[in-house]
Amino acid sequence: IGDGGTTFNSSRTGSPLDQGDARLDEATLRAIHLAGYPAAIDAGVGSVMPSYSSWNGVKCSGSKHLLTNILKHELGFQGFVVSDYNAIDQLVPPVRGEAGLVSNNASGQLKTANYKRCIELSINAGMDMVMVTTRYREFIASLQELVAEGKIPMSRIDDAVTRILRVKFAMGLMKPEAALMADTTLQQDFGSLAHRAVAREAVRQSVVLLKNEGKVLPLSRTAKRIHVSGRGADDLGRQCGGWTVDWQGKRGAVTTGGTTILQALRQATGKDTLITDSTDHPDATGADLALVVIGEDPYAESKGDRADLSLSGEDVAAVSAAKATGVPVVAVILSGRPLLLGGVAATADAIMAAWLPGTEGAGVTDVLFGDSTPTGKLSFTWPRSPDQLPLGHGKAATVNPQFPFGHGLAY
Repeated sequence: IGDGGTTFNSSRTGSPLDQGDARLDEATLRAIHLAGYPAAIDAGVGSVMPSYSSWNGVKCSGSKHLLTNILKHELGFQGFVVSDYNAIDQLVPPVRGEAGLVSNNASGQLKTANYKRCIELSINAGMDMVMVTTRYREFIASLQELVAEGKIPMSRIDDAVTRILRVKFAMGLMKPEAALMADTTLQQDFGSLAHRAVAREAVRQSVVLLKNEGKVLPLSRTAKRIHVSGRGADDLGRQCGGWTVDWQGKRGAVTTGGTTILQALRQATGKDTLITDSTDHPDATGADLALVVIGEDPYAESKGDRADLSLSGEDVAAVSAAKATGVPVVAVILSGRPLLLGGVAATADAIMAAWLPGTEGAGVTDVLFGDSTPTGKLSFTWPRSPDQLPLGHGKAATVNPQFPFGHGLAY
């Protein structure tokens, strides 16, 4: 709770930028950030995972007021609370150079030496299940010691076990026939045409047309030649972003398979329209139109922290090079967040935010060719410059943003 309203707490040395502190009074926290929880609980959600972030300096994973008083008692949550990846290690915050700092763990988080105290704080706060990656032997031994010492009451252990078993019984996992647990009958549908059709429709509905001067879009199927360039044009990994097979994703081909935007363009056009790229034409000279696919490399979590959200120099150069040939230019942006467009905002005749369309690049081309009209709207203000950050539809809306909250063109 409150993770969407944090500021970076620079006093926590080594803490990633995406694990900030929500500095809010309780009335504001409840009014803005609590709203989703009652509905989720009423719908029968079985588990809740506290964020790495903090509320007024207290880590959510160690807040009894949030986990027990509000979530369990006030809201009546009957499922179990599970910690994030090695999250309880952070409850006694180490500082670089202090005696309590052991090392960096595999996720890049600082690893505290006072682990037993972290366990005590989290379990007593209301944590029922703990995600431990390498210190599980130490965790089990320390937890048993804490109970024996009376620092964690047995009633707290009983409550945690009851909540975990309640969810397992509700899911049918405690029946003898559930011993194998995994139901493999649906595996044959993974990546099926039906599933990809749903994914393609999701892409069609989510892209946002930001600019369309001279009605460059939709593309004409009577065009003789469309030239495609940019780092993201034929890169499935960039389309998918982070958390695709690997934590940080990857560039290029991914094992899930799929269709890149360049491949989708070639599939969508007939024999009378030539789709070219740098492999057969060095630039867009002589083309009817240039399509430049730009954006971010894949990332996840703190690995994506950036002090500057500007487009890369390579992306800016790709758009400028296409424009220099004298043809209309359409820029498609692949990103998990709005990027500072700089000169591209003026250079490109049309700009489309495709976000991270995943494996179905054809969803993007469906909109580019007008088979589906763009309906997406910005759920935040798109900033023009770094001083307009953090994002929102308050501050940035008053200082000439690149695109306002709710913006999104149609054909």
